[in-house]
Formats: sequence, structure tokens, C-alpha cells
Amino acid sequence: MASFRIRTINAIAPEGLALFNGSYSVAAGEERPHGIVVRSSAVDLERFPDLLAIARAGAGVNNIPVDEATDRGICVFNTPGANANAVVELVFTMLGIWLRNVYQGITFCQGLSGLPGEQLDQEVEERKKRFRGVEMAGKTLGVIGLGQIGVRVANTGIHHRMRVLGFDPFPVMANIHQLSPQVELTRSRRELLAQADYVSVHVPLNRGTTGLVSAEFLEAMKEGAVLINYSRGPIVDEDAVLVALAGGRLQGHITDFPSPKMIGHDRILVSPHLGASTSESEENCAVMAVRELKNYLEYGNITHSVNFPNVENIPTVRVHTRLIMINRDQPGMIGLTTNILGRNGINIMSYTNESNGTVGYNIIDCEGPVPEEVCREIEDHEGVIRTRTISFR
Repeated sequence: MASFRIRTINAIAPEGLALFNGSYSVAAGEERPHGIVVRSSAVDLERFPDLLAIARAGAGVNNIPVDEATDRGICVFNTPGANANAVVELVFTMLGIWLRNVYQGITFCQGLSGLPGEQLDQEVEERKKRFRGVEMAGKTLGVIGLGQIGVRVANTGIHHRMRVLGFDPFPVMANIHQLSPQVELTRSRRELLAQADYVSVHVPLNRGTTGLVSAEFLEAMKEGAVLINYSRGPIVDEDAVLVALAGGRLQGHITDFPSPKMIGHDRILVSPHLGASTSESEENCAVMAVRELKNYLEYGNITHSVNFPNVENIPTVRVHTRLIMINRDQPGMIGLTTNILGRNGINIMSYTNESNGTVGYNIIDCEGPVPEEVCREIEDHEGVIRTRTISFR
């Protein structure tokens, strides 16, 4: 009998699903899952009362109600960096198509079908000047958001012999350390926007970034610049972009998010949400998501969670039961738990506690079993969100 039930939503790469061993039952129709692996579809938490964790095979988690998951003690994972290469390659592919008028040139060539050789050659020579473009080298690329993808976009710009400016209001040092020393960090977004010929936005979608590219944002951009959005659609105020294009503030907009307002405009180049759509990216995301989910379900360890603190602890061979406690980050929670365990004669072998400022996460390794009534006693206290036990015997 399987120990954990897994529901898959969307097509998950088989290379990832193959990592689930005999301790798991995996099905797209699982009604009472302990874990979910999902790509882009919305997740309704009300349907899954036994759910412990969700692994998003991708970076963005706007399809998951993260705040509600936190209130229910459900850990939400993402896979930062797993699809970064795919997105970066497409950003520069699309920028190259724009700058060199490749789309128009291909359309022109298709219209020459059936012409004899001499006439075809004459048409090409006479009309190719209409598609003359410009090069990336020597231009200024501005990158807003220096996460895994933003850093790689910035570094790739350097390889294209561009001047690259970067800005992130909340930089993660692990990412900044990967940034090429040739990338110039600006002190403000406005400073970057005033200088960049091309602005590429790479930020997560949340309440603070929805509508980030506003009329004010666009007004601060260098006149005649190109806006690139391979992040999330709602980050851009589409009406503001259309106004900026009509007024000449923007030369063009390159986006991965088709919409009725974006399609058909001669200064907008749209791809059909292809950023992470490579076989390599989908495999990387699935493998990373499944590993995160297994580590959490089997050991209670957390890496790359968007709502719980990262914490890992390897149990020794003497550990009988691992008690997990998830609580609001407030004083007295550690003392509460140790007092209840001690009063019930349960010996604590190790205690690991981490907090992200909102949620406290505790891994408590015990020498003997932890009865259900002890878990209920802990959960009855205000501030405790959830407990669970993992038995190693």
C-alpha cells in the first residue's frame, strides 16, 4: 500500500514522475492527495482536505492561493532557475527577430514562392533594404528583476557586447554573486529606464508587481525604447503600453502573453507563452518539483518554498518519530511544544526551528512515538497552524 497519494495537474514530464517510488500512488484523478504537482492550472484547496504540499513545476505561483495555503499549513514549492535557460534564449531570439525585421523578411520570402530564379533574385536584391535592421552590440539593455532569469538575461547581454544595467529593489545575494561584474547596478528603477534602449522585465507576479509597467513607468523610459515582457502578463498595463506606442514613447513591445489588445498591432511582437516550453525546461522543472515534494513528505525538509522557511535536518538512525509543527511566528511556541512533549514523557533528540517572519517551522526528532492525542494538544493552542508526524520505524 502506498504511503503518499499524489495528484498531477497538467502534463508533468515523465522524467520527474519516474522519481516517485513504490511508496507513492500517482494519478491525475487522485481525490484525496497528500501532494500535488502542477504547472499552470489553478489549484482549488477546498477540494483537497488531506493536502500537505503543492509543487509548482515552474517559477511563478500565481495559479496557487498561497496565503490560503499558508493558513492551512500547506507548503508551496516552486522551481526557480529550472526553466531559466529556456526563457533567456527566447528573450534574445525575439529581440533579434525584432531588431533585424526577421518576421517581415520571412513573410516577404514566402510571397516569392513560384517565381523563376532570375526574377526571384531581382526581387530580393531590390526589396531587401526594406528589412534592414540594427544590431544588439553597443546598445543598452536594462534588466529589472535580478532573480535566476534576470541575472542570466543580464549576463547574456554582456556576451552580446551590450551595455547592461540591472535593478532589483530586493536583491538576493546568491543571485547577485552570479552577475557578471560588467553589469552596472543602478540605484533606482528610474535611473535604468532613462538610459536603456531595451527594457526586459523579470519579476514575480504578486500584489506589488501587478501593473508594475504603468503609464508612469513608461513615461520614465527613454524615448523610442523597446519593452520586453517574458515575466507575467498582468505585470504590464496594456492600455498604458498602447498609449505609449501611439505617442512614440515606445518603439515596440515584445511579449509572451497574447491578449485581444496585444494581437494584431504592428508595433507589438507576440509569442504564445513559449518562455518555458522546451523539453529540457519541462523535464528540469518536473524533476526539481518532485524532489522537493518527496523531501518534504518523507522527511519534512523544505527547499525553495514560497511560503515556509527553508530548513533541512537529516534524522539519525536512533530517531523513532519526527514531529513537524507549523505555527504563526510569535513568542512562546518552542517552549509550548517542549513542555507538552516533556509532560507526556517524550524525549527530544534534536529540535530545529526556522522562521521567515510570518511562519515558524519546527522539526522535532523524538526517541519514541508521538501519539495523536499529543499532536492534538499542541494544535489546540493559539498560533499553531498544523502538526504532523513522520515515523521512521
